[in-house]
This record gives sequence, structure tokens and C-alpha cells, in this order.
Amino acid sequence: MLISDYDQVTALWGNTESMSLRGADSEENITLYLKKNPGLSFVVEKQGLLVGAVLAGTDGRRGYLQHLAVNAASRGEGLGKQLVNAVIDGLAKQGIAKTHLFVHADNKAAQTFYESMGWFARDEVRMFSFNSSSELNV
Repeated sequence: MLISDYDQVTALWGNTESMSLRGADSEENITLYLKKNPGLSFVVEKQGLLVGAVLAGTDGRRGYLQHLAVNAASRGEGLGKQLVNAVIDGLAKQGIAKTHLFVHADNKAAQTFYESMGWFARDEVRMFSFNSSSELNV
């Protein structure tokens, strides 16, 4: 993924059910994220049209897979699995073996997809967030 893909990627994300976009997904923030995590975020194009994307990064210990999306017309072709595997391979090259992701609790389709690839839910932990920004949607 390159920052030049931003408009197409955010259009795909915006048209993907159960995908939450926030101020943290601004072009400026994604530019910084891609610079800090080179070679870990990917897109898929078919006939010049962007049909899939995944954003991923690392904190140096763990990988984080975010915003995986494939447009509805291209689902079932294995593109989502290819994107996930590209992230896992990219993280492995950096020595990162464990990767986390977040899925909305009501997004059963995504949960089923990840479970089919060997991912598992972590029910023993609970996510907490803190926002130091004055913007509520960051």
C-alpha cells in the first residue's frame, strides 16, 4: 500500500460493512503509519481497480492487522486470505510471530473468516482505550 492509494482504499473501507473509520484514519495519520510500518500494508488490484486492502503494523513485539477489506464483488476469490498471509509473511520477516486484530462483536462474517484461517478469539482479555485528543473520533 502506498499513500497514493489512500482515496481508493478509504472508499473501499467506507463501503465495507462493519468497518469503523475515525479521525485516526486521516490521510496524514495513514501517511505516518505507512512510514513507520513499511512493507506491511497491502492492496489488491484487478484490471486497474483497487478491490482489496489491509493496513498492518507492529509495535516491535506484536503485529496488528487492521482494516482488512475486499469489495463485495471480489469476495470468495481468496483475496482476503492473500492479504492476511502477506501481512503475516511481512511481520515474520521482521521477527514478529504473534499478530492481533480487532473485529466488531457483531461482525460474525469477519469472525468466521478469521477462524477459518486459524485465528482465535481471546476472551480472557478486555480492550481498554484512552483518548488524549480533543477529537472524539480518533
